[in-house]
Amino acid sequence: MTQLDTAPLVRFAPSPTGYLHLGNARPALLNALFARRYGGRFLLRLDDTDRERSTEAFAEAIAEDLAWLGIVPDLRARQSERAAIHDAAAERLKALGRLYPAYETQEELERRRRRQLGRGLPPIYDRAALELTEAQRAALEAEGRTPHWRFKLEPRTVTWQDLVRGEAHVDCASLSDPVLIRADGSYLYTLPSVVDDAEMGITHVIRGEDHVTNTGVQIQIFEALGAATPVFGHHNLLTTAEGEGLSKRLGHLSLRGLREAGYEPASVRALAVLTGSAEAVRPVASLDELAGLVDLAHISRAPAKFDPGELDGLNARLVHAMPFAEARDRLLAMGVSGSQAEPFWVAVQANLGKVSEAADWWRVVAGPVTPAIADPDFIAAAAGLLPSEPWDGETWKAWTTAVKAGTGAKGKGLFMPLRLALTGLEHGPDLSDLLPLIGRDRAARRLAGETA
Repeated sequence: MTQLDTAPLVRFAPSPTGYLHLGNARPALLNALFARRYGGRFLLRLDDTDRERSTEAFAEAIAEDLAWLGIVPDLRARQSERAAIHDAAAERLKALGRLYPAYETQEELERRRRRQLGRGLPPIYDRAALELTEAQRAALEAEGRTPHWRFKLEPRTVTWQDLVRGEAHVDCASLSDPVLIRADGSYLYTLPSVVDDAEMGITHVIRGEDHVTNTGVQIQIFEALGAATPVFGHHNLLTTAEGEGLSKRLGHLSLRGLREAGYEPASVRALAVLTGSAEAVRPVASLDELAGLVDLAHISRAPAKFDPGELDGLNARLVHAMPFAEARDRLLAMGVSGSQAEPFWVAVQANLGKVSEAADWWRVVAGPVTPAIADPDFIAAAAGLLPSEPWDGETWKAWTTAVKAGTGAKGKGLFMPLRLALTGLEHGPDLSDLLPLIGRDRAARRLAGETA
């Protein structure tokens, strides 16, 4: 992708009707990274015109989830606060004859669609409302019917150069005139989105490929309003390996849930944007680095399928490479001793899939641990050979060498009983790192069979 002529202004416009999930993270991040890559700005615009389902709690959760991903919006807006601007645009379209009233009920429209299908015709709206006389409209309103309002599409093919798909087009002659205003006077998504994009100066609209058909319609609305049309880019959607789409309402892989489960935002970011692109999915620690990797022109047209298990591997790789300074505050919050925090991190880091798992290993260090002792005589002999302090990274080797010489034990028969007595576990971090953290007093008490 070449350098842009002007700094872009992009937007992410979620509805505050549920928690964001991994699929929502994809367009949010692609927009934020695009702005970062080209020195632009990112707008968070809440599409909160659904009065019944939109809540302040979900609005706050969206901001929290974006912040967790590292996205700090340059601008914020709420569509519910812009009703006057939307109303003015609607009136303008009515005056132009592009927005017209229709009175059919859902049942009537469904019967018409079935008839058209039965005759082998496409089930698109027949524009019967345009044939109504003033008297007929008045009669319908006298019955108590309130019109919904449809946008009159020009029967032509709309084309654009898509940032992801290249040359794209939609044959608007094959579409029904879309409803822009419901019978109760509330707006559907389409009109407020176009009006706000135009009025706010959005330069690039980057969103999922499920909006391709909408784009043909929206370009006609931009043109009818005499507004500049932004550049569009439609990326593939994240799906499970089985091709199942993600649902905000069902809570599939919600960002809140992933955060609470202990995943790193960097691993979620990498999975969300590198899946289905030309780049291998791998840990990428910084947003700047990720922005340099993501090129919309190199996103695949095929579905972006992923295995949730990939996230575990990504997260583990990130944690294994994480500097102590990045983990320090979280370790201290777990109760890890400040003086031991760095050597503890070095000792356990390679055994972690998530930073939160370090708490389990700190309990092994600080106790209480119930030792597992199958051969008391061997353990007693080993206890008698415990070196004096101070202990360091060489203590384990010196001690086990002495135990081997004193008892004749070797290999697994030497190391496993000592690990079980000291940690109560058959596996774990290298004891040459762990033993100095446990300390001689706790080690001696565990070797004596005490819970310590």
